Amino acid sequence: MKNITLALDEGTLEAGRAYAQRHDTTLNALVRDLLVKTVVADREAAVREMFRLMDAHPGRSSGRRWTREDLYAR
Repeated sequence: MKNITLALDEGTLEAGRAYAQRHDTTLNALVRDLLVKTVVADREAAVREMFRLMDAHPGRSSGRRWTREDLYAR
């Protein structure tokens, strides 16, 4: 795992430490978990948007099933 340096004002730092202590965790674990949740939520939102766009624009294949030969024919 890589380390990073994070700059916080004293009030935010103390509030974060107090919050972490109340929730039986560390400030490091709290920041890590929040970052992971944010990144995962962003990825999931992007995937949902891609599927929404695919559903909204089904294409013009008229249900044709493509074969490997069709796709790679010259």
